[in-house]
Amino acid sequence: MQAIVVENLTKHFGKTKAVDGVSFSVEQGEVFGFLGPNGAGKTTTIRCMMDFIRPSGGTVSLLGLDAQKDSVEVKKRVGYLSGYVRLYGSWTGDDHIRFAQRLSGSHDRAQELANRLNFNPKVKAKALSTGNRQKLGLILSLLNDPDLIIMDEPTNALDPLLQNAVYGLLDEAKKRGATIFMSSHNLNEVDRICTNVCVIKQGKVVATDAINDLKKLRLFRIHAHVAGSISPAIFTSLGAEVLEHRNDHITMKIKGDVTPIIKALSGYKLHDLEVEHATLEDIFLEYYQA
Repeated sequence: MQAIVVENLTKHFGKTKAVDGVSFSVEQGEVFGFLGPNGAGKTTTIRCMMDFIRPSGGTVSLLGLDAQKDSVEVKKRVGYLSGYVRLYGSWTGDDHIRFAQRLSGSHDRAQELANRLNFNPKVKAKALSTGNRQKLGLILSLLNDPDLIIMDEPTNALDPLLQNAVYGLLDEAKKRGATIFMSSHNLNEVDRICTNVCVIKQGKVVATDAINDLKKLRLFRIHAHVAGSISPAIFTSLGAEVLEHRNDHITMKIKGDVTPIIKALSGYKLHDLEVEHATLEDIFLEYYQA
């Protein structure tokens, strides 16, 4: 079953095409990463998915429901975390939690979640730091053990220990069968918990792949240290991108077969040679620059 289906989604603000024909689908139980630089259209896409803004065209289905026609039912069944958590300044965390519980009929996970995220629910929202506002947003999005969780930058403003606590909560949600859709700039985070990713650039999808398939792309970095000096010209003629060159040292990025590069290096007396597989960040940047 597909938990999310987005087809040819567009959103225009005047002449600006913030989202331009975006399509993707997410299977039930997936942890799906939505990647792209600032201004790529990630948050606008998510706001259209949640029916906070109406798209200019296209359709969105969440849990088999039309995101617009069934908007009220969707919001009852989806746990949502905004990229910027908006709260009532005069309410405490407990006030926000009780309000959310009345709306959704959720069972009481609030204390457990507060303990795991080291959050004090007695403090008024106007006195909360950015990190504590994020914690409260996370608690509100997870209260009801939703079947679908949509998060915009879930670990924003959290320290590494709390980031790990969030990953633990999302791992547990995945194990009980929940679908998780999250935008993130943190590629280590995406690598840690996502099974599939969609990369968006300037409002358009440029890649949709499984994390493991992305890692198998033939993209390498080669670091070589030689006796004497090394000329970059022969390597650029073989299709390498020279990232750094200092007389006897060269660092290159290579797409595809590395054999011609290695053969060219064999003409030098090598002090050191290192071949690295691409990181997820390298791959993302490759898509972004395409």
